[in-house]
Amino acid sequence: MSDLLRLATAGSVDDGKSTLVGRLLYDTKSVLADQIDAVTRASVDKGLSTPDLSLLVDGLRAEREQGITIDVAYRYFATPKRSFVLADTPGHVQYTRNTVSGASTAQLVILLVDARKGVIEQTRRHAAVLALLGVPRLVLAVNKIDLVDNPAEVFAEISAEFGTLTAKLGWAESDVLEIPVSALHGDNIASRSANTPYYDGPSLIEHLESVPVDADSTGAHAIGLRFPVQYVIRPRTAEYPDYRGYAGQIAAGSVSPGDEIVVLPSGKRTTVERVDTPDGELAVAQVGRSVTLLLADEVDISRGDIIASPADAPEPIDTFDATVCWLGDKALRPGARLLLKHGTKTTQAIVGALVERFDEQTLTAQESPESLELNDIGRVSLRLAEPIPADDYRTNRHTGSFLLIDPAGGNTLAAGLVGDVLTSVEVGTAVR
Repeated sequence: MSDLLRLATAGSVDDGKSTLVGRLLYDTKSVLADQIDAVTRASVDKGLSTPDLSLLVDGLRAEREQGITIDVAYRYFATPKRSFVLADTPGHVQYTRNTVSGASTAQLVILLVDARKGVIEQTRRHAAVLALLGVPRLVLAVNKIDLVDNPAEVFAEISAEFGTLTAKLGWAESDVLEIPVSALHGDNIASRSANTPYYDGPSLIEHLESVPVDADSTGAHAIGLRFPVQYVIRPRTAEYPDYRGYAGQIAAGSVSPGDEIVVLPSGKRTTVERVDTPDGELAVAQVGRSVTLLLADEVDISRGDIIASPADAPEPIDTFDATVCWLGDKALRPGARLLLKHGTKTTQAIVGALVERFDEQTLTAQESPESLELNDIGRVSLRLAEPIPADDYRTNRHTGSFLLIDPAGGNTLAAGLVGDVLTSVEVGTAVR
């Protein structure tokens, strides 16, 4: 079992997400005493009898004033059994783009619902986005369970509805857990609560500590080496007159001296001579490690190229279909000229046909839409000025994803997934 779990939170406005994250930090003793004192004083000033733990995480002034989360923030906490990196994402519809960013590398997402409201439109939207992103595991935290009559009945109804939704979105029943919680009072957060006798599962932290973290949860270990080159290192000093290294982070597989590799998109082959780090040479470097590779032969390699294992190297492509979550305020239409960023490579792209638009509320697809609006999910065809060595997203989340960028302002307009990831979702055809 890995000692690090990457997770994210998602949920609608006023579901208590900031309070839940604050409770996780508080119960794992991951905040300093002076922070607790400051929160306690601020809570007293607001007329509260107990500390408002949401103040621990809503750090921006606008967030504190509005009582909402606006930006993605990364929180770090740990228990004796595991360390955690948590991406705290907003709940407002207009910040769905932030949810996409925060959940893109998550191995598990905690999705909150208000027990008084149940599964709502934003819950379905977030679940659909998480399914398309390939998040392996979900926790549905049914928050504010202490505020409803017949909590056992309410929890059972919400769990059943959510289970039906996640099954249609492609999750196995064993990868989804529903937990009744009260973030305000700490019920079922650090330990199981006597206030929920109808629930016999683990507390939230117990589950986070014990949930298996698959080595290939992003496909990173299921395929051979994928090494996007970020920088070519040539010191040309008296000490290193002939040093030529290729720096980057391993996106999939592993690499060792003596391994045969292929450089993409050129197709040139050679072998790895050395694997360097600031701490010295390595006999083997695994996925996620930042290293510098020295090769046996002089090969023309530049930033944006990918060093891969020849056995399963992806074929460079310049025309393909992809699923995109449109994040731009201005609608996407056929013929749009954009920039596509794949790994460390950026190239020009033209949007061809809009193949279909996915309705996350009804799980149906509308064929040939005229446009994709803000937060729409759809399948489009793309043509690139230069080929990219991309894997299908379902094979590897790192090398199968890309961004579409506004060439004028540099703003990110879409998060893209290579291939038709909608096939993993039970999609019907919309009536036109």
